[in-house]
Amino acid sequence: MGMFLKRIPRKKGGEVYDYWALTKTVRTANGPRHQIVSYLGKLDAGDQEYYHSWDDIDALLDGRRDAVQGELFGKQAPLPAWRQINVSGIEVERVREFGQAWVALAVWRRLGLGKLFSGLMPEGREDIRWDLIACVLTAAKFCEQDTENAIAGEWLPKTALCDVLGLAEEKVNLTRMYRGLDEILAHKDAVCAHLQSRWGEWFGTKLDFMLYDVTSSYFEGACEINPLAQRGYSRDNRPDCKQVCIGLVVTPDGMPVGYEIFAGNRADTTTMREIVRLMEEKYGHANRIWVTDRGMSSEENIEFLEGRGSSYLMGAPRGMLKRYEAEFNDGDGWQPIREGLSVKLVKGGGSEKYVLCKSADRAAKEQAMLQRQLEKFMAGIEKKNSLLAENPSKKTQSVQQSVGRLRERYPSASRHFECEVLSNEKGEACGIALNGKPGQLEWAKRTHGAYILRTNTDCEDPAELWKWYIQLTEAESAFRDLKSDLALRPIYHHLQRRVEAHILVCFLSLCLWRTLEHWMGVSGLGDEARQFLLEMRQVHSMDIRLPTRQGQSIRIRVVSKPEKELAALLSRMKLRLPNVPLELKM
Repeated sequence: MGMFLKRIPRKKGGEVYDYWALTKTVRTANGPRHQIVSYLGKLDAGDQEYYHSWDDIDALLDGRRDAVQGELFGKQAPLPAWRQINVSGIEVERVREFGQAWVALAVWRRLGLGKLFSGLMPEGREDIRWDLIACVLTAAKFCEQDTENAIAGEWLPKTALCDVLGLAEEKVNLTRMYRGLDEILAHKDAVCAHLQSRWGEWFGTKLDFMLYDVTSSYFEGACEINPLAQRGYSRDNRPDCKQVCIGLVVTPDGMPVGYEIFAGNRADTTTMREIVRLMEEKYGHANRIWVTDRGMSSEENIEFLEGRGSSYLMGAPRGMLKRYEAEFNDGDGWQPIREGLSVKLVKGGGSEKYVLCKSADRAAKEQAMLQRQLEKFMAGIEKKNSLLAENPSKKTQSVQQSVGRLRERYPSASRHFECEVLSNEKGEACGIALNGKPGQLEWAKRTHGAYILRTNTDCEDPAELWKWYIQLTEAESAFRDLKSDLALRPIYHHLQRRVEAHILVCFLSLCLWRTLEHWMGVSGLGDEARQFLLEMRQVHSMDIRLPTRQGQSIRIRVVSKPEKELAALLSRMKLRLPNVPLELKM
């Protein structure tokens, strides 16, 4: 799905005027269609208001029009009104990517992180303040840089970030970035508390409703000196690599509140109690609703939450479907939420209630996934049978291991069968027999699209409970952003403190990402942050050398003028790029 500006001509009084709308392409049952996100009006109307001088970076990044305190690249003398220039000798030098770094700094300032870190890490004897290194690391991660080596060696020299922050580029080296990671890590709790305060100011978040989920991120390397690096269930399909598990807490608006890091072999269910205790230590022991998927749904966790006076809404294990088979088959009491999705409330023991859910779309998806796995699993067994029929193997154990690997590759299909290695009169493995488990495959097909939620809340409306639970996709979306757009994986650090600092920087960049999406949303521009940042790549800063008739040269620094469409988007967000050229000292 992509976003673009669509021209909409309108005729008034015999004149044709061009109006513009921010439009995205969506997939429908009838093929791709254009969906208007926001009407922007006439682009020309925003141009005069959009362009701004290079005054005061804080005012520009905060979206304020007043407060002229300084200039973007330091105090500079204004250009003289007139000079005679040798046009044939004009040169453009030092072209730098400006747009994405500028957006990163704008969001960094809007979150108040600049002031926070400058207070947490006051200036000392270091050549570059640690709060600025924190800004560089987070902005680079926000712009998809995966390692500190890539930041210092490739990315920084191509961007104007050091120019904007007033840093000597040669001093922002790899060693300083590693030391910066060590300095940042000590302030994790203060950062999370500051962000929680921000979400409260913006969204009225009271932290009485928490969404919690766990993901993993794998390492490149052996990681022998990091006790958290362990092999476990890999959500990245890299069981060959060590990993860490990351538990993330977000608000219903999708804004990150906090996170914790666990060993890579830690079971999801065992992380729940630790997260709850940590959140209570930081934000108080208030009545709170915890929403998690079925990976956290254990009787121990249920008992733990009820004992602390907390409410829960969890996905129930699939094994519960058998218990409520009769209720699923009963047509009474179902409440439609939308076409193809219905829910039903069933009373459990004590204060617990169950929400039975049936989804036609989910059923079709699960059926298709199972069918693909069955076809591939069967094809794999048939291939092995053909090879064994031609060349029986004396290594029966080796054949059993190969069948085991095939079962691991297609677990959804293989769990419905028992596999037996057949032997001939010589004791050689000559084939593989599949024995279906009675009724199990048929039951799986009947329950496609069915799932159960369990809760002890006071709510009696199954539709409302389902809507609460579906907000858990905000946590899953955050994980997707972390991994696909913000380069959480793979992790190249080996020291535990560096790994923890790397994840903290990724967490900060996720907060920037979510804030940008919110900023775009309230500006009527949708929430396609990735597309917006791709558009910002067209904006560059550059130095222009102007040879004068008197034999001297003037060097000025300017920012390229964005295309009309991008200028309109920036105007809607009240982001004004500097456009008054500044003379640089020769």
